[in-house]
Amino acid sequence: MKIQENISLKPYNTFGIDKKARFFTIASSIEELRKAIAYAQEKGIELFILGGGSNILLTSDQDKLVIKNELTGIQVTASTDEFVWVKVGSGVIWHDLVGYAISKNWGGIENLSLIPGTVGASPMQNIGAYGVELKDVFDSLEALHIASGELHRFDNPSCEFGYRESIFKHRLKNQYIITSVTFRLSKKPQLNTTYGAIQETLNDFKVKTPTVKAVSDAVIYIRQSKLPDPAKIGNAGSFFKNPTISKAHFEKLQSAFPTIPGYPNEEGIKVPAGWLIEQAGWKGQRFGEVGVHEKQALVLVNYGNGEGSDIEALSQKIQQSIAKKFGIMLHPEVNFL
Repeated sequence: MKIQENISLKPYNTFGIDKKARFFTIASSIEELRKAIAYAQEKGIELFILGGGSNILLTSDQDKLVIKNELTGIQVTASTDEFVWVKVGSGVIWHDLVGYAISKNWGGIENLSLIPGTVGASPMQNIGAYGVELKDVFDSLEALHIASGELHRFDNPSCEFGYRESIFKHRLKNQYIITSVTFRLSKKPQLNTTYGAIQETLNDFKVKTPTVKAVSDAVIYIRQSKLPDPAKIGNAGSFFKNPTISKAHFEKLQSAFPTIPGYPNEEGIKVPAGWLIEQAGWKGQRFGEVGVHEKQALVLVNYGNGEGSDIEALSQKIQQSIAKKFGIMLHPEVNFL
C-alpha cells in the first residue's frame, strides 16, 4: 500500500473539480483497506472512500485519507434453474457488471445500464432507473466495520432501502466500507419495457421480441440522447431527487399547471424534478463556468473550470426558486464534500 500526499482529485470525480486530498491511496484488497484504516487512525484523520466519483461535489480540499476503491472480481456463488447469485467486488464499474450480466443473458439490471459509478455505491444509493431499483435484485453485501476491522453481512431488509436511500447514508454513515455485493439475477428474464421511452425506442429499433441486450441498448440510447458525457462536460448525472408530494398538493398544482406530470407511489405523488426546474426557467442557463444542461434540466454541469462552491450556490438558487413557485423543496442526490 502506497500513501501519496496532496493529490489532485480532478481525475477522480465526474464534475472534474480540482480539489486536493491531503492523503491518497488505492486499495485493491480487504487487507489493504485495513492497512489504510490503521494509517488514518494513527494520523488522527478521517477516511473517505472513493468509487467512481460520480455522485460527489467537491467544494473544498479534503483533509482526509481518500481511498480509491479498486476491489474487483465477479463470482457466481449459487445457481438454480431460475436464478443465479453473483458476488461482485465493490470497486467494479457498475456498467461493466451490467455488460457481463447481459453477456450471460441474466436479467434484472438491464434497465440500470450506463448508470455511472461503482458496484459499492449501488446499495448505498439504492440506484434506480426506468422502473427498476437495485433493491429488486439485491441479495446481500459484505462490509468492513471501520472501528473493529471485522467483515459484516447485510441482507436486503438490513439495508433499509428507500428512494435513493439506505442505512449506509444515515444511521451507519461513515461506519462501514462496502467490499462486495451479491445480486440475484434471473435466468428467465422478465423484461420491464413499460417505463419511459423504452418500448417506443424498441419499436424504433424494429425489435419485435426484446432481449435483455435489446432493453439495455434502448436504455443506453435514451440516456445518451438526454444526458451529457462526463468525459466531455463535467456532471454527476441527476443532481436532485424526484420529490414526492401529497395528493392534495399535487391536485392544487394541477389546477395551476395542468401539464404537470405525476406518478402515484406509496407515499403520495412523485413529480419529476427535471420538469419543475425546466418550468422555472433554469434549463440551459449558464453562469460563468457552471450551469444547467441544455437538454436535461436535472443535470448541473461544469463547463471546465468551475468550482464546487459555484455549483452548490447554483443548486441552492434552484431549490429556492422551486420552493417559491411550486411549494416543493428539492433534495440533492449528490453528496457535498
